[in-house]
Amino acid sequence: MYRLVKSVVLPVLAVCFLASHPVAVQSSSNDSRTDCFSDDNMRRITGCTDLLDTPGLRPDERAMAFAMRALAFSLNSRFSEAIRDYDSAIGLNPDFSIALNNRAWALYKSGRAKAGIQDVERALSLSPGSPHALDTRAHIKQEMGDVRAALSDYELAMRFGGERMIKLYQCGLQAQGLFSGDINGLYSQSLRRGLEMCVSTRGCDPLPADEECRKVTS
Repeated sequence: MYRLVKSVVLPVLAVCFLASHPVAVQSSSNDSRTDCFSDDNMRRITGCTDLLDTPGLRPDERAMAFAMRALAFSLNSRFSEAIRDYDSAIGLNPDFSIALNNRAWALYKSGRAKAGIQDVERALSLSPGSPHALDTRAHIKQEMGDVRAALSDYELAMRFGGERMIKLYQCGLQAQGLFSGDINGLYSQSLRRGLEMCVSTRGCDPLPADEECRKVTS
């Protein structure tokens, strides 16, 4: 969402996306930029903070630094701070689809699922077929009690996310006792049934918990 993430998968997916869109910064801020894209959350927070203090930082660079620091806050369950930084990132770049999706996820994780629907819909309008945004919308729809829409979005997330997304759901559902097949990245009717049961159960998350399944889905 990493996902990105959420709390595990959102990181996993989101970091991958953000890290795949590096921006050039002044040579004097190379160390801060390296830390801002670090896998270590505390280094990321410190590095992005230092980067944001760099004179002459371009708006797109500032937006990226805010988004990376927000992700680190989100991964540490500091959702209020994450949302504040996502607000800043999106204020600088209203079409920042990754930040929009991740803000929607932070809102969902902080118990404000309905407030995130506009963000994730905007993210999908900018990046149609994003498996990470589809997964976010599925979680939000599930929380809102729209079982049919949630199930549809989970299946679309697998269609566009392929083997890795399927493995994430296989692993997460297996941990919930709702899937007993192999974690092989292949869609099956047993996986579909597990998803149906999960989506119909309040509090059930088809994504794996932090660290769980990291090896098999990497």
